[in-house]
Amino acid sequence: MSQQQKRYGAPVVVTWACLSNLVADDAFAARLTLTNVSDAPIAAGWTVYFNACRRVLAGSASAGFDLEHVNGDLFALRRTAPSPWQPGAMLDVRYEAQFWAISLTDAPLGFYLVEADGRTVDLGDADVTPFARPEQLQRHARDALPPADAAWRWRENGGLRLLPDAEVGRITPTPLSARFTNARSRLSASSEIMAGAALAGEAALLRALLDDLPDGDGARILLEIGTVATDGPEAYRLDIDPGTILVRGAGAHGVFNGIQTLAQLLDADGVLPCGRVLDAPRFGYRGMMLDVARHFASVATVKRLLDCMARYKLNRLHLHLTDDEGWRLRIDALPELTDIGSKRGAARDHTLPPSFGSGADVGTSSGTGHYDADEFIEILRYAHARHIEVIPEFNMPGHARAAVLAMRARHDRLRAQGDIEGAERYLLSDPYDASVYESVQLWRDNVICIALPSVDRFIDTVASHVAALYREAGVPLKTIHTGGDEVPPGAWEGSPRCRALMRERGWTRIAQLQADFVDRCRAILARHGLAFAGWEETALVYEDGGPGFQVYAWNNAWGSGKEDVAYRLANAGYDVVLANAANLYFDLAYAKDPQEPGYYWAGFVETRHAFGFCPLDMIVSAATDPMGQSVSPGRLAAMTRLTAAGRRRVNGLQGQLWGENARTRDRIEYLAAPRLVALAERAWAPDPGWCAIDDADARARAMDDAWNEFANRLGQRELARLDRAPLAYGYRLPPPGAVAAGRTFHANVALPGLALHYTLDGSEPDAASPRYTGPVEAGQGAAVFKVATFDTRGRKSATVVIALDSHG
Repeated sequence: MSQQQKRYGAPVVVTWACLSNLVADDAFAARLTLTNVSDAPIAAGWTVYFNACRRVLAGSASAGFDLEHVNGDLFALRRTAPSPWQPGAMLDVRYEAQFWAISLTDAPLGFYLVEADGRTVDLGDADVTPFARPEQLQRHARDALPPADAAWRWRENGGLRLLPDAEVGRITPTPLSARFTNARSRLSASSEIMAGAALAGEAALLRALLDDLPDGDGARILLEIGTVATDGPEAYRLDIDPGTILVRGAGAHGVFNGIQTLAQLLDADGVLPCGRVLDAPRFGYRGMMLDVARHFASVATVKRLLDCMARYKLNRLHLHLTDDEGWRLRIDALPELTDIGSKRGAARDHTLPPSFGSGADVGTSSGTGHYDADEFIEILRYAHARHIEVIPEFNMPGHARAAVLAMRARHDRLRAQGDIEGAERYLLSDPYDASVYESVQLWRDNVICIALPSVDRFIDTVASHVAALYREAGVPLKTIHTGGDEVPPGAWEGSPRCRALMRERGWTRIAQLQADFVDRCRAILARHGLAFAGWEETALVYEDGGPGFQVYAWNNAWGSGKEDVAYRLANAGYDVVLANAANLYFDLAYAKDPQEPGYYWAGFVETRHAFGFCPLDMIVSAATDPMGQSVSPGRLAAMTRLTAAGRRRVNGLQGQLWGENARTRDRIEYLAAPRLVALAERAWAPDPGWCAIDDADARARAMDDAWNEFANRLGQRELARLDRAPLAYGYRLPPPGAVAAGRTFHANVALPGLALHYTLDGSEPDAASPRYTGPVEAGQGAAVFKVATFDTRGRKSATVVIALDSHG
């Protein structure tokens, strides 16, 4: 029985295969097979819908079938000559699509059947034929990047070595200084905490930590705000003596950071080394962005991410609340934003269409959901208690389809009631707009008409409501992020309202219209006492100047020609947060493995890519382009470097977790960690000095040594910490590398310290299987070596299988 039948009781089973990526430049051939597994015919006039991140090429479907692009990533399959679909009948549909398909993420998903009478049936995801042949694993002839199979991982892990405990750092991220003695202190559930009223929240969080320790005598803990011999409100000093532990912070946030370090030094029995830690962050901004618009994330999921961030001293949660596929925060004055914009499904009225495999049923869709006032306030207070600032993002003028459609529905409702003025009060679209465009995500109607005065009123109303929620939460709102990225070419060109405004102002370029919109957004937020932030495009629309807001620079794939945009903006006077896709996009796949979830347009982002990022001289550590090709020395030499003033404008780093491929909490956590820990290391820890090493070979050796230590820190310490209740975070476990030499099996792991367990009898390894400690002999006859990586909870990675025949 297929997974579709098990999950949905589906009457139709779908399988999909990539046939070849080498049929033409930037096109691949694929095959869909759909079988009626029910005992009844499906009446003529049916349609099967599905989501796909690759555009089907028009007219490429097999004879007898039509594959239509509906909008966004939604496609529709029909017979050109409708006839009943008989029980047991299999439909074989071959087609071509843009670009290539080398992983499960590239496969179509979220199939559903709409029968002739309108009945809708979820079919789930297709069963995907494994990617095995070269033409399925290679994107095109210029793709020089090998598949990340077991042998590739074996080679990649070959330079790592298991370090003795004394050589592995105890604190992550690495502090400014830490000195320990052989003496020991002990904490217990009975340890006294002494703190003033200003640190009541920190004391409460510390008490919750101590409550998990055994009872008995323990040192007392003193929390205080005072002078620390380093700069910044987050600085702290931790003094550990047998009878007393002092956590002194330059402010409450510093005390909180000291408590996180204290927690790392504790063992399960409450024992910790005596000594002193002096610490402060390298960058003031250390963030994570979570996209809850593409797929909704519950309050509990967001709080788990906040807990993980807090452990590693990250201090900004950038919450991407809106996009084409969803609006996730209720705005009381504009209820349609969530009544319509937070619901996805196949219903014809008052919902957004399924996207990214979210499914046909509105009620069970991973694309349905929003935060009401109480839920959002709960998130704000939870983050604030952990000294994490929540920066809300409302993406506009592109990536705004959910808002555009919601306000159009509001308009139509009020107009039908005769309230013409009210109908147009918050309208976001020009009804006579004939612009022809298509966004990167294939939407043709996702851009706000920025010439309408109602748009300004809309932004002001949203900002007012959000500010009121923060006030009710007792949490300061400092910044609103307004997106601004990826407005498709052609937008506004056919809008009479936009053309009229351009004539009125004497503008000749669309960029002037967009720059004016950015200025208006800034002015609206300024009236609320708020700072303005946006993606890099918000700054790039200006030809002359325009600094005065925080820019998030992201689009820096190696070989793109945009690698140095962040530095050019910082040198021009903008405050910049580095959100570089090639190192800090955590929605991208970890490796070129067909089973790894995630896109890879900017390359594959392993944990090491986040760790090895050089924020102030990224060009020194330049990587290959997404196809595995080296970036030419001439191009690197021509890239802009940071000036002294520009260096001061780099506020910090942020990891991005876009939600297209994150339908579940498990997937969010898999994509987030352990890359999040590497991000924290690079954002907090002192500059490791790699960029000051002129000799390329010496620099590479220093970076390799540093990565080896950090990989050991993850494998021996930090992932075990993330295993512990109550958090028990669902981070990714790297599959082992493995090879066979003759009849001997060899295996290794990317994070030394993690356990490998194996079997030789064909059974699936578990935590009770033999632990791999060295090469394993196959013995006589056929042998199958199965090996996987395990954490301390017994969770396992994908299993690696190497089979030998009887001849070895």
